[in-house]
Amino acid sequence: MAATIKSLAALNARIVACDRCERLRPYCAEVARVRRRAFAEFEYWGKPVPSFGDRKARVLVLGLAPGAHGSNRTGRPFTGDGSGNFLFPVLHEAGFASQPKAVSRDDGMELTGAWISAVVRCAPPANKPTPEEQRNCAPWLDEEIRLMRELRVVACLGKIAFDGFLGHQLRAGMLKSRAGFIFGHGKEYALPGGLTLIASYHPSLQNTNTGKLTRPMLLGVFNRARELAGLA
Repeated sequence: MAATIKSLAALNARIVACDRCERLRPYCAEVARVRRRAFAEFEYWGKPVPSFGDRKARVLVLGLAPGAHGSNRTGRPFTGDGSGNFLFPVLHEAGFASQPKAVSRDDGMELTGAWISAVVRCAPPANKPTPEEQRNCAPWLDEEIRLMRELRVVACLGKIAFDGFLGHQLRAGMLKSRAGFIFGHGKEYALPGGLTLIASYHPSLQNTNTGKLTRPMLLGVFNRARELAGLA
């Protein structure tokens, strides 16, 4: 287990140093340089965002990509933006997060049983990574999942995360086809190798402000993930 922990830390360091995407690296750096007026006093991270959580996690929480003024500012997934403000109180209530509020890398937040990652590690313009950028990032997810020896459940937040994880399963030879996998909130799929995929709408402001995703809906997903992972 110590070797796995060391390997995940080394992987995160390599992710932070990644420069594969010609569009995303300058964009993230420019956002960090100019800054949003509300965060003018903050020093932005402005680099690929590493994963975060319990390195012995049984549940992988997989998102889309960092927000330009959220994770690209704070350097931690779902930290410092509206999506995280919705997600972390739910993770706290479900027993995965030590506190309900996430504001910075130094706020004392700890995860138990969960690891948070994304299919794209740099903030994309308009939150829309290109297919090529998703392919560039795919090897990081492949390596990450190989290192997570205790993994039992993958909770995909949004369709891009759902499709990205299915892509990993195809590349790993665990699936022969995407046939039969339909994205929908709360849908579950038992996968070869003992993993379970559970899907959720993404906790974006677009979804949460309109009521497409409510707190009870998201809490239901994470309570179910906890049960499937044997953590109940």
